Amino acid sequence: MSSNDDQIAQAERRFGVRFPEDYRHFLATEGSMARFIPPADDFLMINAIAELIEVNEAGDFQERFPGSVVVGGDGSREMLTYDFRQEPPLLVLLDVSAQDWSSAIHQATSLSALLEQFPETGWKGDDSEPSPS
Repeated sequence: MSSNDDQIAQAERRFGVRFPEDYRHFLATEGSMARFIPPADDFLMINAIAELIEVNEAGDFQERFPGSVVVGGDGSREMLTYDFRQEPPLLVLLDVSAQDWSSAIHQATSLSALLEQFPETGWKGDDSEPSPS
């Protein structure tokens, strides 16, 4: 196994989950990203595997959001989070100050879907677009 595969396996053990295959592939090939995505011009950040444990521990996310793993965000207050309470896990957006899952805004059913739709839609639920119920 490569060092990256070792880090992925270590993070999965730490969080007690198996990451979806498209996310594992992204980590193994791209590693991370942080940029404005045109034409939506929203900022999308996906953390490197080496940052996952630190990012999640810094915000006490597992305590406030059991079954969550923060994997990125908007570069500010909104955290892109896997919701592992269901299978397959959905990607949601959570504000760093949110107290529970009721604040989650559904983004996509997978990382692949998010990356495909993001250039057109940007973050769902920011500005005037209603969040799905």
